[in-house]
Amino acid sequence: MSKKPTQKKYEAVAEAKKRNAIMTARKARLVLDLIRGKSVDKALEILAFTNKPSSCPDIIKVIKSAAANAEKKGVNDAGELIITDAFADGAGMLKRLRPAPMGRGVRVRKRSCHITIRLNEAKEA
Repeated sequence: MSKKPTQKKYEAVAEAKKRNAIMTARKARLVLDLIRGKSVDKALEILAFTNKPSSCPDIIKVIKSAAANAEKKGVNDAGELIITDAFADGAGMLKRLRPAPMGRGVRVRKRSCHITIRLNEAKEA
């Protein structure tokens, strides 16, 4: 029995994802909240001056990838597209042990996340 094709529940001109980014979803969401609803060019300017070294480089790469995907699909000016959806979901964790008193070990969870960015054309009011 074959699987039925899934229907997308969103409309987007282009989409890009980074899977298993080595940062917590909470840190990524702080930066994604700054750029949601902005154009691609404006978002890249904002991220250039944002002091979040753990999350900004990965998010910049995802935005540039989504813009390149839009250009490949035939959009004339990808810089004018609006970031409609930008979210970070939790991903798997690396579990490590850290020494603790009295010969015990304490588990350290190194979290990661999936970053998704979707672009759409600006709605004319």
